[in-house]
Amino acid sequence: MNREKIIVIDFGGQYNQLVARRVRECNVYCEIYSYKTGLEKIKAMEPKGIILTGGPNSCYGEGAPGCDQRLFSLGIPVLGLCYGAQLMMHVLGGHVCKAPVREYGKIQVTVDKESILFHNVSENTVCWMSHNDYIEKMAPGFQVAAHTPDCPVAAAQWEERKLYAIQFHPEVLHTVEGKKMLANFVFQACGCTGDWKMDAFVENAIKAARERVGKGKVLCALSGGVDSSVAAVMMAKAVGSQLTCVFVDHGLLRKDEGDEVEEVFGPGGPYDLNFIRVNAQERFYQRLKGIEEPEQKRKIIGEEFIRVFEEEAKKIGRVDFLVQGTIYPDVVESGLGGESAVIKSHHNVGGLPDYVDFKEILEPLRDLFKDEVRQAGLELGIPEKLVFRQPFPGPGLGIRIVGEVTAEKVRMVQEADAIYREEIKKAGLERSIGQYFAALTNMRSVGVMGDERTYDYAVALRAVNTVDFMTAEVAEIPWEVLGRVASRIVNEVRHVNRVLYDCTGKPPGTIEFE
Repeated sequence: MNREKIIVIDFGGQYNQLVARRVRECNVYCEIYSYKTGLEKIKAMEPKGIILTGGPNSCYGEGAPGCDQRLFSLGIPVLGLCYGAQLMMHVLGGHVCKAPVREYGKIQVTVDKESILFHNVSENTVCWMSHNDYIEKMAPGFQVAAHTPDCPVAAAQWEERKLYAIQFHPEVLHTVEGKKMLANFVFQACGCTGDWKMDAFVENAIKAARERVGKGKVLCALSGGVDSSVAAVMMAKAVGSQLTCVFVDHGLLRKDEGDEVEEVFGPGGPYDLNFIRVNAQERFYQRLKGIEEPEQKRKIIGEEFIRVFEEEAKKIGRVDFLVQGTIYPDVVESGLGGESAVIKSHHNVGGLPDYVDFKEILEPLRDLFKDEVRQAGLELGIPEKLVFRQPFPGPGLGIRIVGEVTAEKVRMVQEADAIYREEIKKAGLERSIGQYFAALTNMRSVGVMGDERTYDYAVALRAVNTVDFMTAEVAEIPWEVLGRVASRIVNEVRHVNRVLYDCTGKPPGTIEFE
């Protein structure tokens, strides 16, 4: 299906996935591409609009990311954000330099309400600034559309050519009316209609999968998490008995989760799937023995997953396709969808050894953000209990244990996490916190339990609020709840004598520990 599309050109800024997510909230499909993407490829995609993102460089600096000047003459509306705004001015003949006053944080901006960008936006509105450089002189043809006391060109436009530049970040929640501004660009400037709807996506994804698979056999990597569960049900609706779901219990799941997954997806469950459970705990523990580096752990877990699936595929016979629950943040954060720094490797994305015995990888959720996956799950009729379960990374507890992974450490973090989740649920907070979990640090410290001194591990509790998992703020859990959790953990979990609460947002931290 040909669908209207906005493309985001990535210059390495920290909020670039968020830009795409905000566009999709307008029911308009959006994808991220590196600034190195050629002009001909951009034209061939026939985008309704182009957004140039922020970035850490100075556009006038040697070796700074740039763009082809012809990009602004395609007749396609272009919106530059922060670095993207400065780059637009720089390329088209304006002047960008160090700002006399650096602006960072929430700043009141005065906007021109006659501008398409600021239709229905308050004349004085709070926006999020983050810049050392500023537009000292606009390029010929542009007019000022917004300003602050320290930033005379907080926004500029060349309406006849549909070129727009915004110095601040409308994509972040701190910009109070930012969603309106992006919607104005998408609908008013680009003429989009908003045809990106989840019911249509699910219907088309099932149809596309059925056509792609034909009479082939499909093997699904089912972890029991939200992403793989939605992918499994989607493929079951597409190809029925041609699908076999293999659940690998790698010994890195939450407490009792292996049995819960089998209860839902196994024999007698509601989905009538061909289900195979592989208990491979010891195999994974052996591969991880002595390994402390986070990326190495991720890669080992991912490679071992593939090896297990190869073995199961051979037992089943001919297998043509492997299904994985890859989602769009996995693609971008693995360095495949843009220019931002690689945040993590992921066993669902790329990096497969050359000798994998599958004809093709199917990733039916590859285009979706996390909350869109949940919407797809509801469209597929999956119960809310499963759709809204706590997010869980593919490498499991392997990246919630800092340092070497052992069976004993897995037990400790499983028990601590189970206590944490139980108390959060008792307090009625489970649906009001974006994500929460316990992690085991590699810090050991002295404690006193009874009349004896101990030298044991510290557990860190993590809880964040987030809309899209691209940025996150620390959740303010009531002290009495944290107190109960800490008391239970040190009393009930052997070899833990200290409990910490992580107060770091994203950025600068990540949501997971490794």
